[in-house]
Amino acid sequence: MSVLRTKPIKDVIAQSGADGTDGRPGLKRRLGAVDLTGFGIGIVIGTGIFTLTGIEARDSAGPGVVISFAIAGVVALLSALCYAELASSVPTAGSAYTYAYATMGEIVAWIIGWDLLLEFALGAAVVARGWSGYLAELLDLPTRWFGEEGSTVNVGAIAIVLILGIVAIVGIRESARITNLLVLVKVAICVFVVVAGLFFVKATNLSPFIPPAEPAGSGDDGIKQPVTQALFGLEPSVFGFVGVLSAAAVVFFAYTGFEAVANLGEETRKPRRDLTLGLLGTLLISTVLYIGVSLVVVGMVSYTEIDRGAPIASAFEAVGAGWAAVLVSIAAVAGLTSVILVDLVAMGRIGFAIARDGLIPPSIATVHPRWGTPYRISAIMTIAVALLAGFLPLSALADLVSIGALCAFVLVSVAVPILRRKRPDLDRPFRVPFSPVLPIVSALACFYLMLNLSVETWLRFLAWMLLGGLIYFGYGYRRNRLARHEPTAAPAPREPAAGS
Repeated sequence: MSVLRTKPIKDVIAQSGADGTDGRPGLKRRLGAVDLTGFGIGIVIGTGIFTLTGIEARDSAGPGVVISFAIAGVVALLSALCYAELASSVPTAGSAYTYAYATMGEIVAWIIGWDLLLEFALGAAVVARGWSGYLAELLDLPTRWFGEEGSTVNVGAIAIVLILGIVAIVGIRESARITNLLVLVKVAICVFVVVAGLFFVKATNLSPFIPPAEPAGSGDDGIKQPVTQALFGLEPSVFGFVGVLSAAAVVFFAYTGFEAVANLGEETRKPRRDLTLGLLGTLLISTVLYIGVSLVVVGMVSYTEIDRGAPIASAFEAVGAGWAAVLVSIAAVAGLTSVILVDLVAMGRIGFAIARDGLIPPSIATVHPRWGTPYRISAIMTIAVALLAGFLPLSALADLVSIGALCAFVLVSVAVPILRRKRPDLDRPFRVPFSPVLPIVSALACFYLMLNLSVETWLRFLAWMLLGGLIYFGYGYRRNRLARHEPTAAPAPREPAAGS
């Protein structure tokens, strides 16, 4: 028995039904390229555009936050190319977790799966609290139950998670329809923000585009400073190009959700084509919108006066266009709703893949006979996120989402040349150009962004990984399918239909 044992590719393909065994009892193939792009944009365009723009412009990068979004977008696009090759070759639930299991071994797969659960759970909880705050501002609701501060229980956050959890459980097509509708609303508003905001842009607000570096506040030293500054003994600072890079590491949070598309491989009608279109389409559209919106916002208002909580809406209010601020708030509610929904869908599929392999109890991977979704694991994840969103102020933990995603992207990038070496005969509908150079550049770029996150974030991340290690060696190491020599190509359990 070895922690580096790998799962045969043929079993992964058979398990997902990609070998033509469409009659298997498992997830239902109901999605096309448009649905996948909708899911991708649904999760990517959200908190990053509606919140992080203001925070990072004011605290770290100034107008240079536009460059931060561009850097993060390029790194995310490199990772998306690696995802596209693996997803089109091995279309399966679990995405990076399954790719790692087939290439780098079981312990790496567990680490990445555990890491992805952290990323999506915290991401959904953070966004749910943001959604509650925007709704309270839009409808003048009591902050005691809907605010981020001064509330013991955030009722709004709990309610939206539970409602969307039910939607995610009832069916993937229903989730896709709702997501696509919400995506149309927020993309239309984002385009409106760019077009309307251009009339209010002032050149003076964009100069200097990258403010000179200055010493960080006393609270930004020690474990609060980026790892790069701590390692090389640099004086903690903000702004300058160091601030732009630090902001890029944080706003990477805005791009992290695109791997949710790869998790839908077993529910895609033509995965070998549509997964690539969905992944790359998501990143290209989102990056263009992020750069456009962030440029307009820092051009409308001086970065020193940008509101951290609602930067876009407050920017329009500052120039006397209050009516536009209302539209932006509506788009924020729609945008954050779709982020939460896709997060919940993705978590269910990751948990489904891990449980199907026996690293956690397989019974929770059961697929509902009517809805065709892994309803048990989805329900467990929904309840966990609702509790996190309702009782814990998670703004300080948002960086954990970035470090979790970047860690996953490093491993996925490395997996591409490894799988090419192990399985050169594997059919690859999409191939990363200039491999292994481009995947290596992708891995190094992601790791460098990780080093620009704070020491505190790294410590929290390592604590989560330690907890995952205890679970793996306490349960999964000896009780998974490979350890028991069970056929991994066996489909996930499915409850009999009523009356059968």
